[in-house]
Amino acid sequence: MIQLKTILNCIDNSGATLVECVANLRMKRHGRIGDRIIVVVQKTRSLGESLAGTGGAGGAAAANKVKRGDIRHAIIVRTKKKVQRKDGMVVRFDDNACALIGKNGEPLGTRINGELDELLHVQVYEALH
Repeated sequence: MIQLKTILNCIDNSGATLVECVANLRMKRHGRIGDRIIVVVQKTRSLGESLAGTGGAGGAAAANKVKRGDIRHAIIVRTKKKVQRKDGMVVRFDDNACALIGKNGEPLGTRINGELDELLHVQVYEALH
C-alpha cells in the first residue's frame, strides 16, 4: 500500500533511482499495484565518466531524462504489502517500486528492470513495444 511520502525504487531506465509519492490519482488513501501516482524524483543515477565520455559529469546529466526535483506521473509495479488475487494466490514483493510514465500513459524509459506483477506484464509490454 503506497501512500503520501512513501519512498519507492524506480525500476526503469529514465534516470531516476528513488522517488517519493506526493499524490494518489485513485483518490483513495492507499495505492495498489497498477495505480497511477504522482511522484517527486529524490535521487538520480549517475552514469560515470567512462560511459559519459570526455564530457565528464555534464555528459552523464544529459543522458538522464529526469533530474532531481522533477514532478512526474508513475505506475506502481511492486508493493511489500501482500496482495491476494482472485484465484487465491498471495503475492508479496521485497520492495516498493514504480515506473515513470508521461501524462498520456507512455513510459519515459525504454526498459524495465526487475520483476513485474503478472497483471501488469501484458500492459507494460504492449506499451513499450
